[in-house]
Amino acid sequence: MEYFNIFVKSIFIDNMIFAFFLGMCSYLAVSKTVKTSLGLGVAVTFVLLITVPVNYLIDKYLLQPGALTWISPSLADVDLSFMSLILFIAVIAAIVQIVEMVVEKFSPALYNALGIFLPLIAVNCAVLGGSLFMQQRAYANVGQVTCFALGSGIGWLLAIVGIAAIREKLRYSAVPPALRGVGITFIITGLMGIAFMSFMGIKL
Repeated sequence: MEYFNIFVKSIFIDNMIFAFFLGMCSYLAVSKTVKTSLGLGVAVTFVLLITVPVNYLIDKYLLQPGALTWISPSLADVDLSFMSLILFIAVIAAIVQIVEMVVEKFSPALYNALGIFLPLIAVNCAVLGGSLFMQQRAYANVGQVTCFALGSGIGWLLAIVGIAAIREKLRYSAVPPALRGVGITFIITGLMGIAFMSFMGIKL
């Protein structure tokens, strides 16, 4: 039940876009079509699913104060937590590079459609935010961390696909000229964020 609670909460209540506004750059730039939004959303979900558990293990067994006691009791006083940010970013960059190569090889059309925003997943604050939230919330085990990472990725995926579907429909709508493009997208994002706030009353 605890795993399900973390999973659902990370999708709806602690949604990376609507609760914390993380990953807005890619969210606004790529969400012009559902197809490209779905591709980027799946890529971000995959990167989160890999990097957050890996960073959890690195943090637990290498970086936390006294984490190196499994190597030697004499290292009990070693504290490498100051390196957490740079190591988290290094892991994310490595995984994104692998994802980029796989997408380029097996789906060149999607690779061209995503353009610069595929390698920019490495600096997507939603991805780094997942690792930092994991560290801050001190999850008990890697299972909880994996549920959080998967839920966070799916939440970001739902957000970008949802706004992309709405933007496709807006092409046929009489939007005032001053609000066309990013302007109306910001307004709809705010309304979707308010809608997602209704999930805060969920008790699991």
